[in-house]
Amino acid sequence: MKIKLGLLYGGKSAEHQVSLQTALAVNKALDRTKFDVYPIYITEQGQWIKGERLEGPVENVAALQMKADAVSPLVLSKEMVPAEAAEETIDVVFPLLHGPNGEDGTVQGMLELMNIPYVGNGVLASAAGMDKVIMKNIFAQAGLPQANYTWFVRREWEKDRTAAYEKVEKELGYPCFVKPANLGSSVGINKCKNREELEAAFEEAFQFDRKIIIEENIVGREIEIGVLGNDEPRCSVVGEIVPKKEFYDYKAKYMDGDTGLIIPAEITAAEYEMIHDYAIRAFKALDGAGLTRADFFLTKEGQVYINEVNTMPGFTPFSMFPLLWQHAGVSYPELIQELVRLAIERHEEKQTIKYTM
Repeated sequence: MKIKLGLLYGGKSAEHQVSLQTALAVNKALDRTKFDVYPIYITEQGQWIKGERLEGPVENVAALQMKADAVSPLVLSKEMVPAEAAEETIDVVFPLLHGPNGEDGTVQGMLELMNIPYVGNGVLASAAGMDKVIMKNIFAQAGLPQANYTWFVRREWEKDRTAAYEKVEKELGYPCFVKPANLGSSVGINKCKNREELEAAFEEAFQFDRKIIIEENIVGREIEIGVLGNDEPRCSVVGEIVPKKEFYDYKAKYMDGDTGLIIPAEITAAEYEMIHDYAIRAFKALDGAGLTRADFFLTKEGQVYINEVNTMPGFTPFSMFPLLWQHAGVSYPELIQELVRLAIERHEEKQTIKYTM
């Protein structure tokens, strides 16, 4: 029997458009002999819209932005609908959501409560992976080398802005990067070379989050690796990002399409082993499930620093994660099929947990 797969996309997030691009690419790649595909669209206002089964790939994101009466997420759950409607429910949900209200553990928690299998990381890993401060604190505890960093919440900054800027200058210096703590896709990120740019970067980053992180600049190649699995994760080949700008920003990721991607990256066997080891350690430190993409800096001296992990990396035509696995011998359709299998595996394991005394 075919698996009834719900593609959950959109979302109340600044990364709404990125999610649409991801959903479009995944929908085109799905093997229709194995899956019946159902679109589940979350509008920018947070409304849920469940569409009819998709007979084939859609051609553009406009077709995914359904307009209909909003539905409750509860219609997805076999356990919360009348028996006669159960055949219309979803077997597995693939949350193709990026940013807050989707990639941060919120949707994962809802799916856990409804006991629905879903692709990717659980509540803890999703939440910790989204919050760059918490993630880096966990990596520090795990002994993973990374750039020096500091962070602020908005109220702290508003009380004494000058003190905040001076702390950054004293602890990190210039250049440095200012980022919202809970966003991806390089939204709201700026590289700062002086106080004026630092002030402007704080202002912008705080538009997207109540907490921001500031990191020292590491001069090195940008290396990425894919991780796939549950309790026994494995790694892909490595790839290198070669941005034509100062850093790999939102426009380069999703609009230009001309950023250099070198797959596989030219690194030594020893460097690969180090990156592989750090990626697996990061995955396990977060209690990962399904997938992550781990991002590193590799200096000319051969030092490796972990930058971050992405618990739901993009699947757009320019996205690194599926490209890495394609070069490792796992095709686009096979990758999606494996992620669904891992989701079912993790869900079945959870059903063995005893909840009563």
